[in-house]
Amino acid sequence: MRSVVILGSTGSIGENALKVAEALPDAVRVAGLATRSKVTRVIDQALQFSVEVVAVEDRAAAAEAAALARPHGIQVWAGAEGVAALAGLAAADTVLCALVGLAGLQPVLTALEAGKDVALATKEVLVAAGELVMRRRAEAGVSLLPVDSEHSALFQCLQSQAFSPACVRTRDSEPAAEDRVAHLVLTASGGPFAARHGIDFERVTPEQALDHPRWTMGRKVTIDSATMMNKGLEIMEAQWLFNVPAARIGVAVHPESIVHSLVTFVDGTQLAQLSVPDMRFPIQYALTWPDRLAAPMPALDLVSQGCLTFEAPDEARFPCLRLAREAAAAGGTLPAVLNAADEVAVEAFLAGAIPFAGIWRTVEQVMAAHAVRPAATREAIMEADAWARVAAFERCGMRGTNKV
Repeated sequence: MRSVVILGSTGSIGENALKVAEALPDAVRVAGLATRSKVTRVIDQALQFSVEVVAVEDRAAAAEAAALARPHGIQVWAGAEGVAALAGLAAADTVLCALVGLAGLQPVLTALEAGKDVALATKEVLVAAGELVMRRRAEAGVSLLPVDSEHSALFQCLQSQAFSPACVRTRDSEPAAEDRVAHLVLTASGGPFAARHGIDFERVTPEQALDHPRWTMGRKVTIDSATMMNKGLEIMEAQWLFNVPAARIGVAVHPESIVHSLVTFVDGTQLAQLSVPDMRFPIQYALTWPDRLAAPMPALDLVSQGCLTFEAPDEARFPCLRLAREAAAAGGTLPAVLNAADEVAVEAFLAGAIPFAGIWRTVEQVMAAHAVRPAATREAIMEADAWARVAAFERCGMRGTNKV
C-alpha cells in the first residue's frame, strides 16, 4: 500500500490521480491533499477519500476551507508553508507534485529532505532547479518518478535488471542506464498548429490556441503545447531525470499521441512505450512502480488505430524549441529565466496584451538581457525567477504588475 500526498489535487493531474486511487483502493491510499484556492472541491475530495489534512495556498481561501472542514474534523494548513509542510507529512511515503510552476519547488525539496519518493508532474521544478533537486534526491536516497507521459514512457523503456535510470538510482555502484543510451526522442502532438502551415501566428486567438486536438490540460500547458515550449521544457526535464545531455534528446511530431517517447540504445535498437492518450497511465505507473497492476483503463488496438505518423518539428515556425536548447546549453539560471518569462508571456497572451508570436519574442528578449549565474541554491533560482518576471511584464506592457 502506497500512502500519497497529492499537491495540486484540484487540477487535471490531481483529479486523474484520484481516479487512479479510487480504482486501486488496495494499492494507493490518499493521505493529504493541497490546492491553491478551490476549497469546495478539495474538501469534497477529502471527504471522499477520508483525508484528515488538506493545505490551501491562498490564505483567504484557506479560511473559507477551514470553516467547511471544521464539522468533519479535517485539518486545514494555510499558505505556501502549509503546502510545503504537507509535503513532509509523516503518514505519507510518496508525494505527487502537480502544482503550477515554481510553486512546486519548496514542497519537492521538503519531500525529498523528509525521505519521501516524489512523483513529479511539475516539469518547471526540474527545468529551473534540476541540479539542486537531483542533488537533494541523491543525498536522500529516494526516487524521483516522472509523471509527464513522455518522461514516464522513457522511464518505462529504461527499466532493466541490468541497469537503472538516474532518477531512481540510489547507489553509485549501480550500472547506469544512460551509458547504454544513444539518444532519446520525445514525441509531440504538435498542438493545434503544427499541421496548419498557413496560419498567421500574429492573429491567433486564445480560443484557437487552447483548442488542443488530443489532450485535456490546464491553460498554461495547453498554450505551451501550441507554441511547442512544452517540448523545450521537457527536453530540459529529461536531461535531469535521465542524466542525458540535451544534445542527445530529440523531438518528433506524432499527431496521434499513441507513441509517447522512444529510446535508441547504443546497439542500434529502439524501445517505445505506447498507449491511448490518457494521463491515468503515467500517473498509475508512478504510484505503483516498480509493479504493474490491473485497472479499468482503455486498451490500445493498433489494428483499429491504423497509421502512426512522425515528422520533424519545424523549429523556424516554433522558435521556443531553439530557445529551450539555448537555455539548456547555457545552464545556470537561464533555464529559470526562460521558464518565468514564458509563464508571464502566456498569461499576457491569454489576457490579450500580446499576440501569440509575442510569447516567444518576449522569452527571447528576456533571455538576452539576463546575466547568467550559477543555480546551485534555491535562493539563486528564485531571484532569477523574480527578475525574469519583472523583465517580462515590462516587455509585455504590464509594468507595475509583480505577480502572474
